[in-house]
Amino acid sequence: MTSYIIVSGISGVLFGLLDGLINANPIASKLYEVYKPIAKPSVNFIAGMIIDLAYGFILAALFLLVYPSLLGETGLVKGISFALMVWFFRVVMSVASQWMMFKVPLKALLYTLLAGLGEMLILGILYGLTLHPLK
Repeated sequence: MTSYIIVSGISGVLFGLLDGLINANPIASKLYEVYKPIAKPSVNFIAGMIIDLAYGFILAALFLLVYPSLLGETGLVKGISFALMVWFFRVVMSVASQWMMFKVPLKALLYTLLAGLGEMLILGILYGLTLHPLK
């Protein structure tokens, strides 16, 4: 339980840092100009960190829950397969919806796909190397 709490907290903070790095860098700012007319002028940092911490705890719990069903024999491989699954449901489906409904440049959508893949792989590897269900 202690390792779950520690890893969940670390992954939540990492989630927040990665989201900031992915969305607030000069490349992303240029690619995401399309969202400027509907974007808020500032981000509520505290609310964002609370949400990212909650994501960390939820994803770590889901990883432990589905651990036996994940592909692979080692924690690392299971972490990567979990990351790909979460990436599909969190990022790929969102990007596909945006592509269908909005006039978002293809470069922005591809950036979101790749950045989201990187983020999920980092988190999945963290889970795979540190979390294992009780036997």
